[in-house]
Amino acid sequence: MNLADWIAGGDTVRVNGHRLFLRRDGEGVPVTLVHGFPTSSHDWAPAVPALVAAGCEVTTLDLLGFGESDKPPRHRYSIHEQADLVEAVWQHLAVGETSLVAHDYGVSVAQELLARDPRRITRAAFLNGGLYADLHRPILLQRLLHSPVGPLLARLADEKKFTAGLRSVLARPVPDELLHDMWTSMARGNGHHLAPRLLRYIDDRRVHFHRWTSALEHYEGPLLFVWGPEDPVSGAHVLDRLRRRRPDAAFTVLDGVGHYPQVEAPERTAEALAAFLTG
Repeated sequence: MNLADWIAGGDTVRVNGHRLFLRRDGEGVPVTLVHGFPTSSHDWAPAVPALVAAGCEVTTLDLLGFGESDKPPRHRYSIHEQADLVEAVWQHLAVGETSLVAHDYGVSVAQELLARDPRRITRAAFLNGGLYADLHRPILLQRLLHSPVGPLLARLADEKKFTAGLRSVLARPVPDELLHDMWTSMARGNGHHLAPRLLRYIDDRRVHFHRWTSALEHYEGPLLFVWGPEDPVSGAHVLDRLRRRRPDAAFTVLDGVGHYPQVEAPERTAEALAAFLTG
């Protein structure tokens, strides 16, 4: 599903003073999907049909500063606020218990939600992300955007630079149309200028390392990791620790896949998630 069709099938809701884009697809087992940086909920488009077919009611949203949601230019973005907004969306939609699936930036949002109320999360699945701050290896462009020169670099960004950076974390080719949709989603409303502010999540991870690590390692519900080991940011080196710290979890390791399992290996990722989420 292309970006335009994805947006057309969604709606907006105003929560906590911000307008957020969201979609609800299917009926059955409640599932919430949380996307990563710097893209949007559209990353999940390849997986949603399989989850719906398996009997899931899927909630997806664009976090604040991403995609079709509000992008306040001088806002101080934080993982804690993003978790507040997810909870506000749940309240708005009358979602009680739910499974939770998260990728990249979204894994930190999910860890904060687990720290707050693990009993609400019936199952948790994680795709490549910085679950351990000390193992996170941001690419050079991210490090520069997170530095004092970040605001200037963000204003000089264009689709060509964005695509080159994204391809550096992929291990498999993906269609040019998909990368264009990712850029379009990020750049809407000059969203690409927000990268230095959104990248403060790197600092959040360091500050809240023990809280979020504990939330992951002490979560008692069913747990799945769908992982691309060829990811230079959060790949095999993170997977090794996860196997040691959570040997009771289920693992789906996608050989030859990088940072975006849901777009590099959409069928296998969707199959693994559907089987896990429906028990």
